[in-house]
Amino acid sequence: MELCSPFKPLPTPSSSHLAPDLSFSSSFSTFSLQTRLKNPRIPKPTCPNLRVFAVAVDSQELPRNSPQRLLKELSERKKFVSPKKRIPPKRFILKPPLDDKKLAERFLNSPQLSLKSFPLLSSCLPSSRLNNADKTWMEEYLLEAKQALGYPLEPSEGFGDDNPAKQFDTLLYLAFQHPYCERTKTRHIRSGHSRLWFLGQYVLELALAEFLLQRYPRESPGPMRERVYALIGKRYLPKWIKAASLQNLIFPYDNMDKLIRKEREPPVKSVVWALFGAIYLCFGMPEVYRVLFEVFGMDPEAEDCQPKLRRQLEDIDYVSVEFEGRKIDWQDVAAYKPPEDALFAHPRLFRACVPPGLHRFRGNIWDYDSRPQVMETLGYPLAMTDRIPDITEARNIELGLGLQLCFLHPSKHKFEHPRFCYERLEYVGQKIQDLVMAERLLMKHLDAPGKWLQEKHRRLLMNKFCGRYLREKYLHRFIVYSEQVQDAYEHNRRLRNPATTAVQQAIHGLSYTVYGKADVRRLMFEVFDFEQIQPKAVENI
Repeated sequence: MELCSPFKPLPTPSSSHLAPDLSFSSSFSTFSLQTRLKNPRIPKPTCPNLRVFAVAVDSQELPRNSPQRLLKELSERKKFVSPKKRIPPKRFILKPPLDDKKLAERFLNSPQLSLKSFPLLSSCLPSSRLNNADKTWMEEYLLEAKQALGYPLEPSEGFGDDNPAKQFDTLLYLAFQHPYCERTKTRHIRSGHSRLWFLGQYVLELALAEFLLQRYPRESPGPMRERVYALIGKRYLPKWIKAASLQNLIFPYDNMDKLIRKEREPPVKSVVWALFGAIYLCFGMPEVYRVLFEVFGMDPEAEDCQPKLRRQLEDIDYVSVEFEGRKIDWQDVAAYKPPEDALFAHPRLFRACVPPGLHRFRGNIWDYDSRPQVMETLGYPLAMTDRIPDITEARNIELGLGLQLCFLHPSKHKFEHPRFCYERLEYVGQKIQDLVMAERLLMKHLDAPGKWLQEKHRRLLMNKFCGRYLREKYLHRFIVYSEQVQDAYEHNRRLRNPATTAVQQAIHGLSYTVYGKADVRRLMFEVFDFEQIQPKAVENI
């Protein structure tokens, strides 16, 4: 800091009686300080052309009442009293929309529209082509990831255009770009990763639901959900990542074991979900089982995966011959292919959910009175081309028994026959319903990030809405309750809501096991209209 004080030569006393003009200018102040003295008592300078320069190095050396020191303190105080307004983040600044030509060019050049034969896979590709920074990461780390997961090290570009595995390198790269890494600041990377984990979470849930339903044919869904949480809950995912030696790809600069939970678990959960979304899109569900149980080493029989001890109802009913005397392993589920003349799309899963003893209900009042109305509303039975007419007849009989099981409330027979209720079908139906809706939203909203899709998914499939879709078709009238529950529910609709939601999900589970995923889509978007976009019928008064 430099302080300059010029003194002009004073005039002779005989020439004027005016006071001298003293001015101080400082580098830290934007205004000048002028002082006028009434009766100056300044001695006459010895030299008429005298100029004095004063330099202050630090404000601490200045006198306590110095004007320069006071000015500096005042300027420092202003910094804290009235700080500058923060500039709003860029995402809140409105930008002019793209014109039609640029918008069409961006969509047509996007990789999301490059695969017409695989619409779901195409919708999960990045919205713009990978740049040099993306390819640098792939050259450095992708071989390590593929080796840890047990995939060939050759580039996936060598596969043919009709093979979805051709896009595996791109999706695998997106899977590891979690929201806490450097590359996630790029829009197409951030959106591509979030769309993958949005799909992957429902893939994991459905895969473990199908496996546990077949492995434990007598168990209720409550203990199964506890087993699933112990296998893929976010608290336990870092253990599986470390078992597969993938932690250095997620935390390249940190030791995962030394991180606290809130810094360790969210990135690991995001990467695991996105990883299984990529594997499902490129290789299908069998490869999901291989990575889960072979690469990660998950064991449903481990001590920490066992459900809590609870009072078990005695199950005196038979199970299917396929499950008698042995436990289904993950290799059996992954390698299982139904025979050509099978009654159902997923015959073993149907046998795991619909007990053989249900045939005793054939010919009862519900079978004669309610079943035809339910089948007419749902559009059953579907037209199938079977070589043998008896196969069609047998499928329709089993379909009728499955529908009766979907409408059997646990209060009716569960205490004597624990599996004579809709609980197991509801469990698989809830998972396939989530996956079908996720695939629908991904293909419908190509530019939407995963968090937005997650919120949209949740709002469409809320439990109160699922029950409402069923009630709009007047199918809640056919649910079979015990007499005590029937009296309690008769005048209280809120008590009935969980039951109608469960029946809705059980119907989806039955359609998945009998006819496959395509029929679940038909029920959700054509019969029940989950998205509420179809025009309503106008009644003539």
